[in-house]
Amino acid sequence: MEQRISLITLGVRDAAALSAFYDALGWVRVETQDGVIAYDLIGQTLALYQLEKLAEDIGVDINSLGHGAMTLSYNVRTKEEVSRLMNLAQTAGAKVLKAAGDVFWGGHIGYFSDPEGHIWEVAYNPFSPLGDAGEFRWNGFG
Repeated sequence: MEQRISLITLGVRDAAALSAFYDALGWVRVETQDGVIAYDLIGQTLALYQLEKLAEDIGVDINSLGHGAMTLSYNVRTKEEVSRLMNLAQTAGAKVLKAAGDVFWGGHIGYFSDPEGHIWEVAYNPFSPLGDAGEFRWNGFG
């Protein structure tokens, strides 16, 4: 198995409202005939899919899905971008969970949740600079 994630699917209760949030962040969506709302990223796609349909596809009760202890991270090129993006997310309807600030390992991060509670980290990591196209690699690009 190659080390990659191709598609990240968020089970959502209100796809229209949540897609409006991601649209407000400036993301461009692709709507499909099967009800999935997709945002093509660098090397992956983030999809919004009705929670009931996701449970049906998996073959489990909707109550068993819950929210996992997981964050989606958006890394940036500069420390200043963290606050700018946190403000953009808050203006779009996000709840700030932790304001942008320096962390013990030398980075600068903030956390927000989208309107349905999916948690995002906005991070500047001076030890992992982004590639030319904005791609992330744990120890940067050499």
